[in-house]
Amino acid sequence: MAKKGSKYVCQECGGQSPQWLGKCPHCGRFGTMVEEIDEAPAVKGTISIPASKPTLLKDIEKQHYQRVKTGLNELDTVLGGGIVPYSIVLIGGDPGIGKSTILTQVAGSLSKTEKVLYVSAEESLSHVKLRCDRLNIAGENLTVLCESRLEEIEKVSKDYDYIIVDSIQAIYLSELSSSQGSVAQIKECASRLMRLAKTSKKTVFVIGHVTKDGAIAGPKVLEHIMDTVLYFEGEPQDSLKILRAVKNRFGSAQEVGVFEMTEQGIKEVKDYNGVFMSEERGAQAGSVVTQSISGNRCMPVEIQTLISKTVFGMPRRMPIGVDYNRMVLIIAVLERKAYIPFFNQDVYVNAMGGIKLNEPSSDLAIALSLASAVKNAPVNKGVTAFGELGLTGEVRAVSFAEKRLLNALKLGFKTVVVPKRNYDAVKKYADKIEIIPVSYLSQAIKAVIKDNEKDA
Repeated sequence: MAKKGSKYVCQECGGQSPQWLGKCPHCGRFGTMVEEIDEAPAVKGTISIPASKPTLLKDIEKQHYQRVKTGLNELDTVLGGGIVPYSIVLIGGDPGIGKSTILTQVAGSLSKTEKVLYVSAEESLSHVKLRCDRLNIAGENLTVLCESRLEEIEKVSKDYDYIIVDSIQAIYLSELSSSQGSVAQIKECASRLMRLAKTSKKTVFVIGHVTKDGAIAGPKVLEHIMDTVLYFEGEPQDSLKILRAVKNRFGSAQEVGVFEMTEQGIKEVKDYNGVFMSEERGAQAGSVVTQSISGNRCMPVEIQTLISKTVFGMPRRMPIGVDYNRMVLIIAVLERKAYIPFFNQDVYVNAMGGIKLNEPSSDLAIALSLASAVKNAPVNKGVTAFGELGLTGEVRAVSFAEKRLLNALKLGFKTVVVPKRNYDAVKKYADKIEIIPVSYLSQAIKAVIKDNEKDA
C-alpha cells in the first residue's frame, strides 16, 4: 500500500510545504497554510480503483427514494418530507441548544425498524444512557459507540443503516498530525463520512458546533460537502427553538420548524398563532402582522416597533429578525414619500418569536409598524399586510398572494392590505374578508392608521 503522510498547502496559491508556516513562502499570504493528507503514487502492480466512465443522460436509470420519517413532523418538513436514504445531514447550533437531544430522539424512533449507530465522541456511554432514559428511549436496535477515531468508526459502521456522529469537531484521523477540530481534520473527516454515506449506502447525521458569530465551526467546504445543512437556533433561557434549513439538495432551503424544549425532550409546535404573534397586539402602537412564506408553509409573524427620542448625535437603528439594510431603506422611503420624520428618533424593530424575515413581502408590514409607532396610533389586531416596497414608495406585487390571504382568513383576520397588482388573484375572497388594494405606501398608511397623531 502506498505510504500516507501529510503536507501543508496554501489555500490561496496552492504552494506546498512539509511543515506549517505562518506565512506562505510562495505568495506571501499569512495564515493560509492548511494540512492535507499526502498519498504517494501507487506502486506498479498494486490494485487501483477503475475510473468512472461518462454516461449519456438518457442511459442513466432514475432511482426513486422512499423518504423515511424521523418521528418529528416538524423535522420531516424541514428536511423536505423526511430523510432521503444515503444522504449526509449536518445540524449546527449553540452549546446546549438541543442538537444531541433531537438526534437522540430521531435515533430512538429509527431504531424501532432500522439498525442505528450513535457515535458519541464527547460524552461517555453512561451519559448517553442517562439522556435516553430521560427521553424514554428503549432502543433495542440502537447501538452506542464512544469513539473519536474515524478509522474505528468506519470499521464498526459496516453493519448499520443509520449513523449519528456527535460531533464532527471531536473526531479525528490519525493520519493527520493536527489536533481535533482543526480545519484539516474537519475537512478530511467530513469527506470520509460523505464517501461512507455514498459508497456504503448509509445515512449519516453529523452534529457541528458553531462559532461566536453563529457560523458552523470549520472550513466552509464542510457545508458544501453536506446534502442538507440545518441550524438549530434559540435563546438559552427560552424554551422555544427554531430549526432552519440553509441548504437542502432534496427540498426547500427556506423551511423552518418550531420546537419546544421540555423535561421529556424536544416537542414540536404545531400552532404558530401564539408563537409569532402576541395576544395584546392592537392595544399599543407599532404592531402589525404579516403573512410570511417559509418553504411550503405560511406563518403569521408580528412586527413590533419601538420609537424613542435619541440622546446621541446619531440616531440608533436596531433590528432583530429583520435585515438592517432593508430597515434603513424603508425608513428612508417613509421620510421621503410619506413625510414621517425619523432623523431624531431611535428605531427598534423586532420580528416576534426569534424568526428571521428574509423575503421582501414583509416590507409593507414593517413600514406600517414604523408609521404606527411614530404617529402613536395602534393598528387594529384584525389587520394584516404584505407587499414589497420600492424606493419610489410603490407597493410591488409578491408571490403566493392567494396562499397568504387564505392563511389570514383561516386565522380570523378581518382586513388584509395587499398590493394592487395582486388584487385580481385574491378578489374572489372579497365576500369573506376585507381586501384593501394599494399602489403606494401613503395609501396603505391612510387606510389602516388614523391620522390623529398623539403625544407619546
